[in-house]
Amino acid sequence: MKNVLFVASECVPFIKTGGLADVVGSLPKCFNKDEFDVRVIIPKYMCMKEEYKNQLEYITHFYMDLSWRSQYVGVLHMMYEGIHYYFIDNEYYLAGPRPYGNIYEDIEKFAFFSKAALSALPLIGFKPDIVHCHDWQTGLIPVFLKDKFHEGEFFCNMKSIMTIHNLKFQGVWDMKTVKDITGLPSCYFTPDKLEAYGDANYLKGGLVYADAITTVSRTYAEEIKTPFYGEHLDGLLNARAHDLRGIVNGIDYDEYNPETDRYIVKNYNAKNFRKEKVKNKRALQEELGLEKDDKKFMIGIVSRLTDQKGFDLIAYMMDEMCQQDVQFVILGTGEEKYENMFRHFAWKYQGKVSANIFYSEAMSHKIYASCDAFLMPSLFEPCGLSQLMSLRYGTLPIVRETGGLKDTVIPYNEYEGTGTGFSFANYNAHEMFNTLKYAQYIYYEKKREWNKMVDRAMAADFSWANSAKQYEEMYNWMLGC
Repeated sequence: MKNVLFVASECVPFIKTGGLADVVGSLPKCFNKDEFDVRVIIPKYMCMKEEYKNQLEYITHFYMDLSWRSQYVGVLHMMYEGIHYYFIDNEYYLAGPRPYGNIYEDIEKFAFFSKAALSALPLIGFKPDIVHCHDWQTGLIPVFLKDKFHEGEFFCNMKSIMTIHNLKFQGVWDMKTVKDITGLPSCYFTPDKLEAYGDANYLKGGLVYADAITTVSRTYAEEIKTPFYGEHLDGLLNARAHDLRGIVNGIDYDEYNPETDRYIVKNYNAKNFRKEKVKNKRALQEELGLEKDDKKFMIGIVSRLTDQKGFDLIAYMMDEMCQQDVQFVILGTGEEKYENMFRHFAWKYQGKVSANIFYSEAMSHKIYASCDAFLMPSLFEPCGLSQLMSLRYGTLPIVRETGGLKDTVIPYNEYEGTGTGFSFANYNAHEMFNTLKYAQYIYYEKKREWNKMVDRAMAADFSWANSAKQYEEMYNWMLGC
């Protein structure tokens, strides 16, 4: 049996702010249970849902040195859907209404969590062969493993993996403070280790010291080796290119299943979508006060409203797009300028545009099930999960060819009769607009071709089972099996 420990700052269903939580919550369930024992350790935030906090059982507690401080570490446990979850407790660090706060507080919080997660292992009776770390919040774990922990017999052969979910976020703070927080010797704070451009960088530390590095799509693994996408770490990622691989994320095919989805008005599948899918569109048009028309080309957007997601392109062309024979349904929150932009267009084009400036799990499922197309023109996208969900529901993605979007959406080729969506290459508003108009033309003028594309989209397999096999292969490679 090979033991693997996932360490992360969030995990569904306990705490979620983004796609990282979906990965950490879904992937461990998909490994071959006869070969791999995969467990998860996360912080026990005060803002976790009470229903889960009430089910946690106390295992142990101890005091741990964090540089010159002595800090309480509580360890709790819960079995959930066949997986062991451990929770690190400390109310000084983990109180507050949100899992993340000011970066200067988070820097100390996640130094504590990283060291506490490793320190707890001998006490919980689980000795991982591989510690699988996720994003900058756990970047110090590979560093700690090569420092004092390496001297202990329990830890000396432990391997680590660093997975980059979004390279933009790196955990950067001034070196003097990070030295004081971590207690790491000065020799770790050099340009070939944790130092980057005069500051200390948690993610860089993880990338330098981890035994292997992964990211969440093949294309993003190549892109981050270039200056444009590399966020000043492209040199390091090129140096470690032999240890870097891209494994595309999956989605939970039980949760995102149009045949059983409890949030949608009419369940459907790949055989009967031609008749049944439109009933969801009808219900959503009524709920949101849009013009009721079964044949209207409806485009969905479910996203954080930020520049990274391509909303500057949408802002530039929104007026022209609204003058097409389309309807837009937007769901999400983010930068104020984009929230207000969508409110404005919902007012200007009543019956054509619905701006839902909040987040709702139920509404997101309704949009995936009701719309004809899904717009996602990201500047960069490590993997992206929304396009995988829209494919699952037979809602064809319109995407920019970057990162995971390029890996998962096959552009429509009318001559060969192939493709599962529409894509454009350059980060250009008019190119996006022309691609949207082309999709609209195929929808209205070549409906049979459109429906065949929906067939192919719903037949594509982006379940976690696929990704888990690639992770299993990597774990075996690391352990020399």
